[in-house]
Amino acid sequence: MSTKDVNALTPEAVVEQLRAVRESIPEYSQLTVTAKPSLRGPANADLQFVNAAINAIGASPTVQNAVNRTPDGMRQEVLEVSRWTAVEDELKAMLKGVSSSNLIRRHRLGLSALQAYSISRQLVRQPEHANLLPHLDEMRRTNKFGRKRKPAPPADAEPLPIPSPKP
Repeated sequence: MSTKDVNALTPEAVVEQLRAVRESIPEYSQLTVTAKPSLRGPANADLQFVNAAINAIGASPTVQNAVNRTPDGMRQEVLEVSRWTAVEDELKAMLKGVSSSNLIRRHRLGLSALQAYSISRQLVRQPEHANLLPHLDEMRRTNKFGRKRKPAPPADAEPLPIPSPKP
């Protein structure tokens, strides 16, 4: 076991820590699928456009009162968005790393299972390994490798009409 493995967290401990961090994130929320589209347009405003709007708010008390925002408050929010974007990027990178680690784990498991299947197929030919027969049957029944399954035809599919030849 390497030094890295000795200090490794269990998956349950990581989930617990992630939930604790989530509770500490200001304005953390989950959006419904229907709520996201209405937020995307204004959320993707060009930064130069936002800065020009901040300058307009600063230049006119009427505009400032109408939007109920101050230029300093909006500039602070621009910086905050930038800082939280770094967190978002880091979390995406971490998700990719965890997904890759799980792919490696699943590969290792699947490869060992395929090796056990192959070895078992050879061993059951000998009477002293007959105890492997029910296990081999179960592996054959659940094996998804090497078998191509035909897709089921749609239930409501009608045959297409054959076009008549043109004279």
